[in-house]
This record gives sequence, structure tokens and C-alpha cells, in this order.
Amino acid sequence: MNIEKIQQVLREKNIDGWLLYDFHNRDMIAYHILGLPTGKISSRRWFYFIPALGEPQKLAHRVEPDKLDSLPGEKTMYLAWEELHSSLKSILGGAKKIAMQYSPLQHIPLVSIVDGGLIDLLRSFGHEIVTSADLVQLFEASIDETGYNLHKKAAQLVNEVKNQAFEEIRKAIADKKELTEYALARFIEEKFKENTMTNNEEIPIVGIDDHPANPHFEPTPDNTYVFKTGSKVLIDLWAKMEEPGGIFADITWCGFIGDKPPEKYVEIFDTVMRARDRAVEFIQEKFKGGQSCFGWEVDDACRKVIQDAGYGKLFMHRTGHSIGDEVHGNGVNIDNLETKDERELIPGNCFSIEPGIYFEGEMAARSEINVFITHQGEVEVTTEKQTELVKI
Repeated sequence: MNIEKIQQVLREKNIDGWLLYDFHNRDMIAYHILGLPTGKISSRRWFYFIPALGEPQKLAHRVEPDKLDSLPGEKTMYLAWEELHSSLKSILGGAKKIAMQYSPLQHIPLVSIVDGGLIDLLRSFGHEIVTSADLVQLFEASIDETGYNLHKKAAQLVNEVKNQAFEEIRKAIADKKELTEYALARFIEEKFKENTMTNNEEIPIVGIDDHPANPHFEPTPDNTYVFKTGSKVLIDLWAKMEEPGGIFADITWCGFIGDKPPEKYVEIFDTVMRARDRAVEFIQEKFKGGQSCFGWEVDDACRKVIQDAGYGKLFMHRTGHSIGDEVHGNGVNIDNLETKDERELIPGNCFSIEPGIYFEGEMAARSEINVFITHQGEVEVTTEKQTELVKI
């Protein structure tokens, strides 16, 4: 945590301070930003206030007095709730505009963590509560060079595992052996382990025909299909290196078992590829022109391609999500559908671009790549781009 940098940004944004708070380990963003250990007992409320100017202030309960001892700043202790209220007033002082993990109208659910009651309390003290979304973007979701390199390493290995998965299908078809979606998902997980990678024990999405029409289809021993000639295949897999600072790579590829895939399947796959590429072009144009680029407008640019092709209602999710040490990170999402993500793409951001078209009960196509905004301001596609269906 760089207190001086945080305070500099607060002053630039005309915010008087950032109040970080937790109760029962609800706000992992606060723990990550402050560098506090997670998973320990947190049965009492604690507060850490970083003012735009001056010394940080700590407020801890007497039952858990050492909760914030690793952090700089003056410590105040409380016991009774009346003492908590008076102590909060004291450490916040004359600050007018205070950032918290709060999102007006819940536009950005990832930072909509602070409960309404606490916001009511602080407003009753005369403070204005503003969202910390841009601060979280800078200090939690901007990935350093180590993370960038580990992401690139993961991207290479995830692509290799993807190739091995499609080869496993080829072998099963050629040898006339039964291979199920579930078995292939477990095969992918084993390959991750062999490469010292983790997917946090989340089963990969391996789907045939109508199964991928559920974007988050999860194969199980009970619902699994067997790969066969004529199957339309979608594989979505993600993992990171099991090393400190590891950052996920997350890709989706589509294929067909046979020589001649259905025309409609080819058409929708070509459409999602064009939409994917338009999203990247849009970001590159913005950065090349020195313009700000926001998550919601990238979603619009991508979605327009699918809408113009007549499939707008079948693109049923956001264009992409933030990627970090969790596959769904806390940075800007490429979204103007499920939420309106008004955060700006900045150097150090990593995210997916993954448009899809879904015909319920029939088939689906999705193409997913990862994009990294380097610290030099370059827009880099870090994963291999699929340019045609994998023929199996």
C-alpha cells in the first residue's frame, strides 16, 4: 500500500478521504488494498481512514485491538456503540466528501459492499459518500509487471491445454472411444495441475450442441453428453500459475466434429469473431488517439456488430470481465448490459472480450480473448485469437 500515492489521487479527484471498513470479512477489496491477511477472525467492526492530507486514522474494537496494527496511523479504540459513533466522527473530522466501497444505484456491484445503514450513519454526521470505484481500479485492479508476465505465461499454457483438449476429442472419435463432456473437463483440470496451475477448483465449461446455450453450463456425471460426429463443441477454460502474483488467463474456443459444420453455426461464429475484433479495434483507436476509453462504450461497440447482424437479443451477457488474481477481477468490466460500467480502462488493466450468440435448446458460439493495457499504454491481445472453427 502506497499511502502517499493514494493521498495524491484523492487530492486530484477532490475527495477528502477514503474510509475502508470491514465486518466479518465482507470486504476483501479493503484487505487487498491495505495488505491485511484474510481469513482471520473479524467479529468486530474496524475502520481505516486515509485523508487526502495528514496521517491515516485507525479505529478498532477493544476485543480485537491489534487488527490494524500493521498499518501506519494513529489508533483509536472503542467498546460501546455510542463510543463507536463519537470516535467515527472524530477520526473523520471535517472531511466533506468521503469515498467508500459504494456504488450509486448499484451500477458497479463489485464495489457495492458497504451497507446502507453505515452510509445513513455517515450522512447523518454531515459527510457526502462517493464511490471508490476509480480508486479500486487504480490500487486493486492495476496489475504490475510481475503479474503481466505471469498472465502471459498462463495464457501460453492455457492455450496449450486447449489444444490438448481438442486433440483428446480427435483421438476419441478416431478410436471410436466414448468421451464425455465431464471427462474432458476433468482432463483439462489434470493438465492444469501438471503445469503447476490452478483454476480454483472451478470446473471448465465443456459443452456440446445445446449445452453451451447456457453460457455457464457446468458438466456433471449426470448431465454429460458423449462427443460424436456432428457435435458442435464449445470449451471455456481458465487458470493461473500457482505462484505469488499469478494472474488468470481465460479463453473460449469453438469447434465442430466433422467436415461440414451447419451454415447457421458458421454464421453465428463468424459474427462473434467480428464483434470481438471490433471491440479490440475500438479500444486501440481510443488509446492511439489519446482519448479516454470506458467499459460501457466498448460493450456498445462490440454489441452493435451482433445487433446489426440480427442477433442482438441472443447476446445475453456483457462483452467481458475484469481479470486478476481471481478470474473475475475487481477492475472495469466491458459492460453496458448487466450494469453500466463507467470506469475508465487504464494501464495495468486485464480483461476478457467474449461476445456470444445463444440459441436456447439448439446451439451457441462464443469467442473469448484476453486484453492487457500495458504500462506503456499499448493495447495487447495476450491470448491466441481463433479465426475459424476447429475442425475435428
